[in-house]
Amino acid sequence: MTLEQLRIFAAVADKQHVTQAARELNLTQSATSAAIAALEGRYGVKLFDRVGRGIVLTHTGRAFLTEARAVLSRACGAEQVLRDLAGLKTGKLVLAASQTVANYWLPARLQAFQAAYPGIEVDVRIANTERVAVDVRESVADIGFIEGDIDDGALSARRIDGDALVVVVGPRHPFARQKKLSSDWMRQTPWILREVGSGTRAMFEQTLKKRGLRLSDLKVQLASNEAIRTAVESGLCATAISDLVVDKSVAAKTLSRIDGELAKRAFYILRHKERHVSKAEAALLASITAAK
Repeated sequence: MTLEQLRIFAAVADKQHVTQAARELNLTQSATSAAIAALEGRYGVKLFDRVGRGIVLTHTGRAFLTEARAVLSRACGAEQVLRDLAGLKTGKLVLAASQTVANYWLPARLQAFQAAYPGIEVDVRIANTERVAVDVRESVADIGFIEGDIDDGALSARRIDGDALVVVVGPRHPFARQKKLSSDWMRQTPWILREVGSGTRAMFEQTLKKRGLRLSDLKVQLASNEAIRTAVESGLCATAISDLVVDKSVAAKTLSRIDGELAKRAFYILRHKERHVSKAEAALLASITAAK
């Protein structure tokens, strides 16, 4: 068993697709398939089942994936120590960030970091808050950026910034023309919100609870930040969303804010408590926390 075989196995497991994993690893499909076949043949196990046009991990494959990731994490740590000795001239960081942070808060800060350290490759994976925490805990990502709190004993969380949860509607929505809303206004409009597991949705549910409401009391559809903004701009539904996502639309008057701010929210940096802090990570954290 080689590290290369483990890397290929983990990539195929993540993508659940041999061709996509091969493309990500810059390998041929045949080389990728051969590496999986070599592992299965040597140890007499089945790591994947073919289901339709895709593949899924077997029970054996899922158990092996945890161990494979642990080995790859240790190997990556050893490699990073050597890269540290090169004085940050080369290296790689894998970041996981929730949608709002990744799309609206992080880009300018990453540009400043990469201008200062052009030899450090930065790979950003975008997911919701729950998935980001899992990726950091399982060492799929070196650092995570999330909106709101996370309860995970394996991770450290450092507050770095924040945003506000606001309600917006499109110009054709009746609320956009009302100077004063009724006390029961939340029940009087359809809503379009983020999916389960997103920090934005969790924060909105907490806000509803404080007002004596539940999500089931509202008419709700689910979508991503960009899909939500487009739907609200052109339709008759409302949404609760980060002010970072809609500030430009509000300024352009394609969206209207109502009822002030629902709540304030903090952003956090996540790290695994037991992982070595590389020089590249330390430099990134210093750069990001110094940015305004």
